[in-house]
Amino acid sequence: MATNNATEQSLTKKVWNLATTLAGQGIGFTDYITQLTYLLLLKMDAENVEMFGEESAIPTGYQWMDLISLDGLDLVKQYEDTLKQLSEQENLIGTIYTKAQNKIDKPVYLKKVISMIDEEQWLIMDGDVKGAIYESILEKNGQDKKSGAGQYFTPRPLIKAMVDCIAPQMGETVCDPACGTGGFLLTAYDYMKDQSANKEKRDFLRNKALHGVDNTPLVVTLASMNLYLHGVGTDRSPIVCEDSLEKEPSTLVDVILANPPFGTRPAGSVDINRPDFYVETKNNQLNFLQHMMLMLKTGGRAAVVLPDNVLFEAGAGETIRKRLLQDFNLHTILRLPTGIFYAQGVKANVLFFTKGQPTKEVWFYDYRTDVKHTLATNKLERHHLDDFISCYNSGNLAERKETYDAENNPQGRWRKYAVDELLARDKTSLDITWIRQGGEVDDRSLSELMDEIKEKSDTISNAVAELQKLLVNIEED
Repeated sequence: MATNNATEQSLTKKVWNLATTLAGQGIGFTDYITQLTYLLLLKMDAENVEMFGEESAIPTGYQWMDLISLDGLDLVKQYEDTLKQLSEQENLIGTIYTKAQNKIDKPVYLKKVISMIDEEQWLIMDGDVKGAIYESILEKNGQDKKSGAGQYFTPRPLIKAMVDCIAPQMGETVCDPACGTGGFLLTAYDYMKDQSANKEKRDFLRNKALHGVDNTPLVVTLASMNLYLHGVGTDRSPIVCEDSLEKEPSTLVDVILANPPFGTRPAGSVDINRPDFYVETKNNQLNFLQHMMLMLKTGGRAAVVLPDNVLFEAGAGETIRKRLLQDFNLHTILRLPTGIFYAQGVKANVLFFTKGQPTKEVWFYDYRTDVKHTLATNKLERHHLDDFISCYNSGNLAERKETYDAENNPQGRWRKYAVDELLARDKTSLDITWIRQGGEVDDRSLSELMDEIKEKSDTISNAVAELQKLLVNIEED
C-alpha cells in the first residue's frame, strides 16, 4: 500500500510539474490533460500488445511506436493524423477520441509529454493507483479557475456521502444524465464492486450497469478515460456524447446520481420540445429534474444536487415540486453550505426521492446555517457529513429520529415536516430554515472574498448589459 501511495504521489507530481512548464508556453491545463488522455491510451495499447500478446485496438500506422520514433514537425503531423483516424473509430476508441484535436503544436513540448508517458508502465500499474492519479489530475483541473472545469467537478466527499445514502446494489442500473468527469458513476462502481464474486454480476457491473451522458466532447473524453482506468467499460464506454434533454429516455433506470448544470441552456443548444415533461420551462435545472423523474423505474431512487431556486421558484418550479410530492417520495433534503464548490457562492441542496409512492413527510438536514467551508482553509471532507449519514439511516428510513426539539434542542439540524404542512406553504416552498444563526466570524481568505466580490460584480454587469439591450429594443419599438 505504501508503494502504491508513493507511486501515485510521484507520478501525480511529475504530471503536474509538466503541466506547469506547458502553462508557461500558453498551453492550458485542460488542453494538457486532454492530450495526456489521448497519448495514454496509445501507450497502454502498446503495452497490451508487447506484454500480453494481444491484438492492437489501434489501426496499423497510428500506434504508439509510430509516434515515439519521430521528432519535429513530422511528430506533430503524425499525431494529428492519428487523432483524426481514431476519432472515426467505433466503441471505446471513438468515444475517448471524440472530436479530438492537437492542442500542443510545438514539437518540443509534444515530445516532452510523450517521453514522460513512455517512461512508465501504465497497464500493469494497479487500477486503483492509475485511476487515483487520473482523478487527482481531474481535481486539480477543477481547482484551476482559468480552466473553467470546476463546473464539471462535484466535490468527491459529497459524491461519496450521496452514494452511501442511496446504497446502489450490484445488478441495478445507475445513470448520471449530466456526468461531467464521471465521479458519481465511479463512486457507485466502487461501492458495488465487492458486493459479489459472481462473474456474471461483475461483468454486468463493469460493462452494462453504468450509463453517463454529457454534451461536451472534451468531458466525454475525460469521463470515459477516468472509468476505463478504473476497469469500467473496457470494450465500450458507458459515456455517450449527447444532450440528455433533447429526447425522452429510451430506457428506465434503478438509480440516478447527478449534479446537473445550473442556469439557462447554453447558447446554440437545440430548443427543448418534450411532450412528456410536466411543464414547459427554460430553467435548465428544472428541466433536468423533470428528465430524471421520468427516467426512474417505479421504485427507482435518486440523489440530485440542485440550487436553492428549485425549492422556491413559482410557476414551473411549484408545478414540479407538487408532482414530486404527489408521485414520488421526496423523503430527504440536505441543505448544503456555500464554499464547497469550485464555482463561488453556489447555494445548493441534495434532493433524495423514490418513484411510485406519494410523500408523507420530508426530512431536512440543515448543513448550512453556521457551517463555514472554504476551498483553502476548511475544505469539505467526508467526515463532515457523518452526522447526516447517521441521521439518514439508509438501512431503515422508517426508524429515523429527529435531533430537532422545539424546547430542548431548537438548534437540532435534523427535522421532519408533514407533507400537508408543506403543500399548505406559499407556492409549496421547500426553502426551509429553522436554526437561528450564531453570527460566526467569516474565515474566508482575502483571495476567496475577492473572487466572490468579482463574481457578484460580473453578475451585476451582465444583468445591467441585458437590461440595456431590452431598453434599446423597447425604444426602437
